[in-house]
Amino acid sequence: MDRNGERRRRTERAARPPHSGRDLGLDRHHSARIYDYFLGGKTNFPPDREVAEKLLAAFPGFRNAARANRAFMHRAARFLAERGIHQFLDIGTGIPTSPNLHEVVQAMVPRSRVVYADNDPIVLAHARALLTGSAEGRTAYVDADITRPDTILHSAQVRETLDLDRPVALCLVGLLHYITDEHDAHGIVRHLVEAIPAGSYVVLSQCTPDFAPEEWEQAMEVYKMDGGSAQVRPKGEFARFFEGLDLVEPGIEVPHRWHPDEDTSQVVNLPPHDPGDTTDALVSMWAGVARKP
Repeated sequence: MDRNGERRRRTERAARPPHSGRDLGLDRHHSARIYDYFLGGKTNFPPDREVAEKLLAAFPGFRNAARANRAFMHRAARFLAERGIHQFLDIGTGIPTSPNLHEVVQAMVPRSRVVYADNDPIVLAHARALLTGSAEGRTAYVDADITRPDTILHSAQVRETLDLDRPVALCLVGLLHYITDEHDAHGIVRHLVEAIPAGSYVVLSQCTPDFAPEEWEQAMEVYKMDGGSAQVRPKGEFARFFEGLDLVEPGIEVPHRWHPDEDTSQVVNLPPHDPGDTTDALVSMWAGVARKP
């Protein structure tokens, strides 16, 4: 009996979208679908587009930020795969946008294993795009909420796909600004970091008001008026997420300046852009990668 094949089929069945009865929430906006709109995707709906356009009016750099953030994720994944990290836990996955994380790392190391986690039912409905990986590797999807981290850590998908006794890359890319202090964002990250072994890495990015404070104040007002919950953080507060970890050079940096290269400059569905348009103010994010000692 092919036990590995059967285990993979069980994991894929667990991640398949339900056939009926699930509220997809198409009558209200969702952060994953707004992000998809900023990336030029097609998995977004009128409520998402309405809020997205309001946000762009307040802060025109959202598309620049989304592009830079996605490129940073690709570079960080490649950076870690080159250094022997072949297990990834990506929380806040968003709508699948090729190349997805598993496509990046499995192109380098086919046996790499990736678990995705998100709580948008639309992401769940498209999860099969996240499960089509290399024959040697494994991918799985967890329908779970970051504010309840144990539902991710103790899920069957994580237990059956990842070996948490071996180093893992914990990726929370473009997610932390959706976790407010009310939900104890720093405590959640600390809890997740405590669950992974020494030698693991943490990949984080989040929006900041440091470069354009007035525009970000307007954008946050718009998002909250439309029922959203978000919190941008200055560099000092973002740095707290890395307490007890060893930051990889160049440390905390705007994402487009973190190990820049040519290969990830055009990674999404938007038309080619002039790199000169990617300014610190238009991106307005901090990013970093750190190793757990």
